[in-house]
Amino acid sequence: MAETLTNQFQVLTTSEQVSEVAKLLSQQPRVAVDTESNSRHKYPESVCLVQVATKLGVYLIDALTVKDMMPIGEVLADASVVKVIQAASNDVLSFDRQWGFRVRNIFDTETAARFVGFKQTGLSALSESLLGVHMQKDSRIQRSDWTRRPLRQDALAYAAMDVWHLLDIQGELERRLQALRRLEWVSEECARIEEIRYQPKDPDSAFLSLKGSGMLNGQERAVLKRLFTVRESEARRRGIPPSYVLAHETLVTLASNPDSDLSKVPQMRDHVRSRFGNHLRDAIQRGLTDPQISLPTRATVIRDPLVYDENITILKNWRRSLARQLAIGEALVWPSRSLERLARAPKEFGDELKSVEVRKWQVVQFSASLRSLLPRMKQETSSVK
Repeated sequence: MAETLTNQFQVLTTSEQVSEVAKLLSQQPRVAVDTESNSRHKYPESVCLVQVATKLGVYLIDALTVKDMMPIGEVLADASVVKVIQAASNDVLSFDRQWGFRVRNIFDTETAARFVGFKQTGLSALSESLLGVHMQKDSRIQRSDWTRRPLRQDALAYAAMDVWHLLDIQGELERRLQALRRLEWVSEECARIEEIRYQPKDPDSAFLSLKGSGMLNGQERAVLKRLFTVRESEARRRGIPPSYVLAHETLVTLASNPDSDLSKVPQMRDHVRSRFGNHLRDAIQRGLTDPQISLPTRATVIRDPLVYDENITILKNWRRSLARQLAIGEALVWPSRSLERLARAPKEFGDELKSVEVRKWQVVQFSASLRSLLPRMKQETSSVK
């Protein structure tokens, strides 16, 4: 594959080159897009390479050397050009975080494959299933540091391969979606992906995302918040991902055992006498004197569990049956959270159809069938306290 691609991709390292290629891209009906970032090796992460493909060839844009990426941003925002992207959410997020670019008119091949009925929706699997092309992907290159320059030829070929077949994959998926009359379904899903935006971590609550934080008491959560902040500062100072500085599990362990001997805590032995270790000890002591931190509270509704169980069983059986008929995943038929709300309050059916989680295409396709279940469902008596 590398030999096949060698004469088919061009590496762009200057703003002038990018500007010229952007003019060409803006005249194409479809372009394939991908990115390579350094999230495994640097913190905060950044986009290192942007890959773009047309029927004419592949362009690899070195985002670390090109000073002006705006021409590419204009192509991405051009709704007249279809952007074919595999698993687009992360790329959309990266473009927004790095440059504030918006991506319009997306065709996400991973999403489309799920609506066609594929269970394996990775790029290599789709290339094999749809095109009969075997993609030999080197995991070592995938995990490599894309910040390093110069980029090796095999790394460049690897990056080019990620967009080389995307346009053909998209064409085949679109043909199948049209035959199944599901192209509008995918279009709505892709329109939702376009609205993804980068949201910086809230320093006051980011620590609560760590697995196990919910099991801590109020004082231990205060300690965890202090430890989390110290680790974040150390990660930025060293320029590496926070989990490489200290594992999430270790932070929770230290928070739940603030009196423990650091030298006996896994991952801490190398930090006991270090500057970082001193900061961690100070964070623990400060956390022990900070106000306790309670978890966000929600209104609690007293419900009859038997009624809920009967209703949710009816709804899930309905969704499972439709998913089998359509040969797609159950989650694509109707959102789980919506079914859970309906199980608790069937009389709110009309409002549920307007929920932001429920897609318009789902309402059109399935609301009448879902409505027919309502007479079989029981109403709960509930009170809020």
